[in-house]
Amino acid sequence: MHKCTVVATFASMEKKIINTSHAPAPIGPYNQAVKMGDMLFISGQIALDAATGALVQGDIKTETTQVMNNLKAILNEAGMGFENVAKTTIFLMDMGQFAQVNEVYASYFTTDAPARETVQVSGLPKGVNVEISMIAGK
Repeated sequence: MHKCTVVATFASMEKKIINTSHAPAPIGPYNQAVKMGDMLFISGQIALDAATGALVQGDIKTETTQVMNNLKAILNEAGMGFENVAKTTIFLMDMGQFAQVNEVYASYFTTDAPARETVQVSGLPKGVNVEISMIAGK
């Protein structure tokens, strides 16, 4: 059995707010992401266009692409990329769309994929079909 030693605690880490104009502005009392030490916690992103604030509508692949591009912009603002992502959570309105979402999602990870869960929910902000959050680290 391996032992794990905690080197630092969140209490001793500086909390830095990450926001970029290349991803949609928050629509509530939260930030796009929070960096604590080397860890980045990205709020759930939906298919909003950062420039217009409008929903990107179309099929589920189009929606998922916009979500992933929003996440990419936030990762980039924090000096990271998809290779730094450790965990994601995907929220879907219809699990029947999982294969299409997964196809788009997989195209953004060129190295080892992160840990992940995907859950079907009864509702998402602004009536979207998919929302994705991430945890990344350097």
